[in-house]
Amino acid sequence: MTKSPKAPSQCVVRCAIYTRKSTEEGLEQEFNSLHVQRESAEAYIKSQKQAGWVCLPEHYDDGGFTGGNLDRPALKRLLTVVDKGLIDCLRTGFLPS
Repeated sequence: MTKSPKAPSQCVVRCAIYTRKSTEEGLEQEFNSLHVQRESAEAYIKSQKQAGWVCLPEHYDDGGFTGGNLDRPALKRLLTVVDKGLIDCLRTGFLPS
């Protein structure tokens, strides 16, 4: 009896998404630019499924925070997760102004 070769094990790549918008304008809308950014990043992660990419469910959204400094609540939470080694890949959904 011969053994069949095992398929190579798939490596899981844990992906987090960070979104940001400089102003609060439009954030009160039910579907706003942070949602658009996340959908775009999720679609890209989904396109990499064959490489083992999975989108983590946590949202890291900074609406109304400038990119001119690092004093942003969601970014701070995200950096904590990065420091703990809980993600392998970071996608941003920044849209051009």
